Amino acid sequence: MRRSTFAAFLVTGAAMLALAGCSRSSKDQPEPSPTANAPVEDIASDMPSPEPSSTQAAVPQDAIPPALLGRWGLVKADCTSQAGDAKGLLTVSSTRLQFYESVADLTHVTIAKADAFTGDFNFSGEGQSWKLQVALHTPDGGLTMIRKDTGPDAMPQALTYSKCP
Repeated sequence: MRRSTFAAFLVTGAAMLALAGCSRSSKDQPEPSPTANAPVEDIASDMPSPEPSSTQAAVPQDAIPPALLGRWGLVKADCTSQAGDAKGLLTVSSTRLQFYESVADLTHVTIAKADAFTGDFNFSGEGQSWKLQVALHTPDGGLTMIRKDTGPDAMPQALTYSKCP
């Protein structure tokens, strides 16, 4: 008995909804937009290009983000040495890491965020070459940068750099 009452209720409710949907007059219907039947390509060409908001800068997806670029030192003297002996100096460009006696060229981006980056690099220096995945991130808006390498020749610990002035 309960099933038949419930079924009747559902049928009645569905019928009422259907009638309510049909009762709109033509004056209640919205006017079709001028682009309703236009090809998608025409509509897309009329739209403005998206631009990053003023609070969020665009992050390149094929390069190291701007917040991580520049000169970074393991110790303060790495940033100020004029003798060329800054062994802890790391210079980060959009696709390259430059160390004291080696360089690393970006080959693949895994993660690219405003304050964090992970990518694969081909390293070379002192007559040798190797590959590592390198993760860089700045936890404090660019004052320090943490570097963690992954791979068979990677250092076991992360390194913390300070931004050079």
